[in-house]
Amino acid sequence: MTSSFSNLSLAEPLARAVAEMGYETMTPIQEQAIPVVLQGKDVMGAAQTGTGKTAAFALPLLQRMMKHENASTSPARHPVRALVLLPTRELADQVAEQVRLYAKYTNLRSTVVFGGMDMKPQTLELKKGVEVLVATPGRLLDHIEAKNAVLNQVEYVVLDEADRMLDIGFLPDLQRILSYLPKQRITLLFSATFSPEIKRLASSYLQDPVTIEVARSNATASTVEQHFYAVNADDKRRALHQVLKSRGMKQAFVFVNSKLGCARLARSLEREGLKTTALHGDKSQDERLKALEAFKSGEVDLLVCTDVAARGLDIKDVPAVFNFDVPFNAEDYVHRIGRTGRAGASGLAVSFVASSDQRLVADIEKLIKTKIDLEPLEFEEDRPRAPGGAGDQGGNNDGRRMYREGAEGEHRERPERRERREHLPHRQAAAPRDPFFDQPYEVNAAPGTAPAWEADTKSASSRSGISSNIKPKKKVAALFKTPS
Repeated sequence: MTSSFSNLSLAEPLARAVAEMGYETMTPIQEQAIPVVLQGKDVMGAAQTGTGKTAAFALPLLQRMMKHENASTSPARHPVRALVLLPTRELADQVAEQVRLYAKYTNLRSTVVFGGMDMKPQTLELKKGVEVLVATPGRLLDHIEAKNAVLNQVEYVVLDEADRMLDIGFLPDLQRILSYLPKQRITLLFSATFSPEIKRLASSYLQDPVTIEVARSNATASTVEQHFYAVNADDKRRALHQVLKSRGMKQAFVFVNSKLGCARLARSLEREGLKTTALHGDKSQDERLKALEAFKSGEVDLLVCTDVAARGLDIKDVPAVFNFDVPFNAEDYVHRIGRTGRAGASGLAVSFVASSDQRLVADIEKLIKTKIDLEPLEFEEDRPRAPGGAGDQGGNNDGRRMYREGAEGEHRERPERRERREHLPHRQAAAPRDPFFDQPYEVNAAPGTAPAWEADTKSASSRSGISSNIKPKKKVAALFKTPS
């Protein structure tokens, strides 16, 4: 068993693409999985997120499919031979891009299909014929029912991030898809964790799989420096600014628990002078892809996101991950912080813990089997700003923020502001009120005399013979004379 890609005996087009991408030394999951897949055995692999699982299954599958490579333009000569299923659109798009780069010097075709996009362009690609089909389960079923995807010649199936697919309810879809495939095939299942549900799935669809587990279940990467800061809920944005400034960081993921909270936080950080974009499930697929591309290209500093981005996204050299909200599910913590410290690089994971998050932190502590110590975070003293400066136009608004006091939410001024206000010269006293307006109302009429307005109405009603409360009818011209 070798740890160098140059000694894998890959086909020349694949070896050239791997060298061009800068791959030299294999990661543990690649070192153990690639030889097994090349032998044609089923694999049940578990590894920490960010350890190169895509290359661990894509390279050996492409190597085995090289015998089918041909330059024919006929779709019949390019049936689907490898099917890769993933839980999210972003992850499917990312894996498809990696497969395309690995196969760029071959005649093997690949494409990706996922929801949130028009089916017509995907249908055209499928009709041309592809050997490798990367898909999310829901959209693949749409194409199967529309007879756009024929899977009767599939030789290899990959279930990537299988635990996530089960978490979001894809098991019925997976069972339907697998029922369309030939019984004789190679099945590879990769997951960050080996839960009992994953083991049951493997026993149902894998035949004598080789189990590869390169790290203990639910372990966090040793290259990620983890900090848990005890911070009031109202101070989390201020804490985020301080850590970014003190560490000199340019980019980071910021995870929150809800889509609404994600959108609100992104808007607030944008107003405070940080280049920010949001990524959550309510955004269209086009918006989500644009947000990821802007973050990858460096146009955006902070990617505020929900757990839709916690799995599998591979963006190189992201220095930090912030858990603005402690995740409800402890396993999501492992996946969130896996967005940094990838492929052996160092990273930073910072979690802001409010008083209501103690139970969630205890769940994380139990999962990762590591004692978590909450650290205090000392804030820098607020510096006075010149009137009308940039900070007053939408920068950090800490100086204007009111602190909450007590359960009733009563507000009080910051001490330094109150001190400045007390030293201001007293305002000029208001002009005295006119005593005439403080006197009670007096009636000058003789006792028993009706007010003038009542006398007028009574006289008017007596003259007309009708009540003063009934308005007289208006005379309106008529086209036709009503019969008498």
